[in-house]
Amino acid sequence: MKALNRYYPVNLDIRDRQCLVVGGGGVGTRKVEGLRSCGARVTVVSPRLSDRLRPLAESGDIHWQNREYRSGDLEGVFLVIGATDDADLNRRIHADASKRSLLCNIADRPEVCNFILPAVVRRGDLILAVSTSGRSPAFAKKLRKELETRFGPEYADFLDLMGAVREKLLKEDHAPEAHKPLFEALIDRDLLGLIRAGDAAAIDHALAEALGPGFQYGALMGSAGRGQGTSI
Repeated sequence: MKALNRYYPVNLDIRDRQCLVVGGGGVGTRKVEGLRSCGARVTVVSPRLSDRLRPLAESGDIHWQNREYRSGDLEGVFLVIGATDDADLNRRIHADASKRSLLCNIADRPEVCNFILPAVVRRGDLILAVSTSGRSPAFAKKLRKELETRFGPEYADFLDLMGAVREKLLKEDHAPEAHKPLFEALIDRDLLGLIRAGDAAAIDHALAEALGPGFQYGALMGSAGRGQGTSI
């Protein structure tokens, strides 16, 4: 069997980028929701719109073009996703996007995509992505479910805490190159496990041992701008 492309893994910043989804059904709905969760400005072109998308269109959270796709819809677009069940239309979207050197994904058709979407698990700033390079989306989904059980909400809190520690160290004029052993010391003290267990006193003790006075879990998490996802 001929090997598929070797994909270059990348995390793409699409905040405030104009993205187009062609198709307003179930698949298109999932694509719109994924784009919006990452801060994109989304336009949907479709003669029909799902019940989940209609309120977003009515509120102005997405822009809906209630008609069939036109090649001109790609003007000013950063990324386009074809989410229709019309094979000829999907090929046309791909051809139009290729002429403009745009990022293009056609749902479930990796042969006419210049990027594919992995199965994703999000835990705050932690992003775990699984891809089978288009070979078996079902298996990628299975692996995603396994990762969801393995990586709980404590990972989001852990990264928030580490980010708050880093910010505080920088404000105190610590040299960035000196941070690595400090963070390694925190990891060696099983800070993640302490967060999972909800042991605030032990977390504060670990912070004090590794970093010295002035580092308290509650204060640091408050500075991170979110409440704890675990039950501390």
